[in-house]
Amino acid sequence: MTVQPMQGPPGIPRRRFDLRSAGRRVFGQRPGRRLYLLLAAAVFVLVAWGVCTVYVRPNEFAVKQVIVGRHKGILPEVYYPGLHFVSPGTERLHVFPTDLQSLDLTSDPKERPKDDKRVTPAINIQTSEGYTVSVDLSVLYRIEDPYKVLTTIGPGKLYEDALVIPRTEQILRKRLGELDAEEFYDVNKRAIRARGAREELNAELIPNGIRVTHIFLRRYEYDARYQAAIEQRKIQDQTVFKNIAEAELAGATAERDRVLARGQATIRVELARGEAEKKKLEAEADLYSRRQRAAGELAVSLAEAEGTRLENEALRGVGAENLVGLRMAEVLRGTKIIVVPTDGESGINPLDLRSALKRFDVKGGP
Repeated sequence: MTVQPMQGPPGIPRRRFDLRSAGRRVFGQRPGRRLYLLLAAAVFVLVAWGVCTVYVRPNEFAVKQVIVGRHKGILPEVYYPGLHFVSPGTERLHVFPTDLQSLDLTSDPKERPKDDKRVTPAINIQTSEGYTVSVDLSVLYRIEDPYKVLTTIGPGKLYEDALVIPRTEQILRKRLGELDAEEFYDVNKRAIRARGAREELNAELIPNGIRVTHIFLRRYEYDARYQAAIEQRKIQDQTVFKNIAEAELAGATAERDRVLARGQATIRVELARGEAEKKKLEAEADLYSRRQRAAGELAVSLAEAEGTRLENEALRGVGAENLVGLRMAEVLRGTKIIVVPTDGESGINPLDLRSALKRFDVKGGP
């Protein structure tokens, strides 16, 4: 391919430019020269690639700004993670984080800022009583609409210094300042004020594309003198509560002892009543037994007396001699009977003792 020489002014000799011969002259040089040219071309491609593309990471999204052209301005389209082409010098991608951002308000020297963490000094709260309380807080928020952030606030981290930090400090001072000094000890009241501060913050930040998710009250410190006064008051309150609790315990112990004594007295009364009832039943049983025994003995005696009476009447009746004889026979049954004469010279009169003594040669006393 031959390129026609350019027409020059008169008087200057014309020169012909041959592209093919120029290429042969360039690439016909030494191999080291060719390597340098290839490296330069590669560097040029890489630079062009870096200038013409923007990589949006997985935890980011971006908004395009057109600097020159018919569509000059910020475009509402949101660019999500990936590689995006831009026109060098005429277009620009503004990248914002999608993950949670942390704003820590603390005076702890160990706290250090990071990419997703901003650290500012702790805020001083003026309580409703006029005392000062230093509060350490953490505010978690995220960017919901990067287009609103870029159009209402600006690029980069400008949203932190221009909106999030000043509004957070102002609203938290206002909300927490509604508490008195002792109410900071009440976790429920602190949580209510923190929730109200979050709602008020969102009312101002959401129209700008930012939403607060959580507000944590991590630590609070009173003025040293007031802290000592509060601790002393708390000790006194605890002492009062302790005395009340001890009095209630003493009352409960006395009531317990009274109930135990009443129960033991009731037990003793019931035991005594049972013992008396037992003795009463034993006495009634003994009385009943004696009565029955006496009635039985009386019945036996009456029966014996009636039998004796009937026997006597029978003995007085006709044939009583025979009955007496039968009875005597029964009495003398088994007895040896000797018949002796009772009259005459050899007769024995058992009723005549002198005769009996004489017969048996028994001498009487002097």
